[in-house]
Amino acid sequence: MTLPPLPEWAPHEAVWIGFPSDPELWLSDLKEAEKEVAAFAKAVHAGGKGEQVWLVAAHEDAATKARQLAPFATVIVEKFGDIWLRDSGPIVMGSGKQRRAQGFRFNGWGNKYDLEGDQDVGERIAKAASLPYAQADWVLEGGAIDGDGSGTVITTEQCLLNPNRNPGATHEDIEGRLEHDLGFERVVWLGEGLLNDHTDGHVDNLARFVAPAALRSPRRRRTTLTRPSTAMLPSD
Repeated sequence: MTLPPLPEWAPHEAVWIGFPSDPELWLSDLKEAEKEVAAFAKAVHAGGKGEQVWLVAAHEDAATKARQLAPFATVIVEKFGDIWLRDSGPIVMGSGKQRRAQGFRFNGWGNKYDLEGDQDVGERIAKAASLPYAQADWVLEGGAIDGDGSGTVITTEQCLLNPNRNPGATHEDIEGRLEHDLGFERVVWLGEGLLNDHTDGHVDNLARFVAPAALRSPRRRRTTLTRPSTAMLPSD
């Protein structure tokens, strides 16, 4: 039996943060992006009262800059393209001695961005953290789902049923995979995400759990929930 990952509000020992590393991607925005990510890392670290920060830099030059801007962080050098490790990195399961990393295939948000290193950076940073790693044979980005820690997960049809992720997959297919690989027993299906979102409807900028079975989302004029039988949140 697979137990679901802890919710995001659970205490963390550490957090991976991708550090802007590629001048060809960031162009004139690189220096400002470096400062913004370092400031975010500083807020997470909170002078030692927060979490350990593991800044992931794509090469040694970027690592040098990361150490200058964030001397409180542990800097890890691993090749990647996009800094959004929430999507390309693994999902950490369990705690203590049972902690492990569950990886998935990553195809650049539906083959939109094919950047060197993104396909296997999750496995490499998991091994750098000495976490046992397993790879599932289907496409899933971390931002495509949000769990409440008790076995319920929310996602969108636009993303997980998109032909550019897992062609031909049905609701039942995805629900079975979410249960097998991540321990989610109940799936809340939303229809589409935000308009013109290059992630094809990631739920992490649409609706989030704030407690077990407690969901918050922005107010909108018209809301459409599909498959209402799976959208009911149990009270127990």
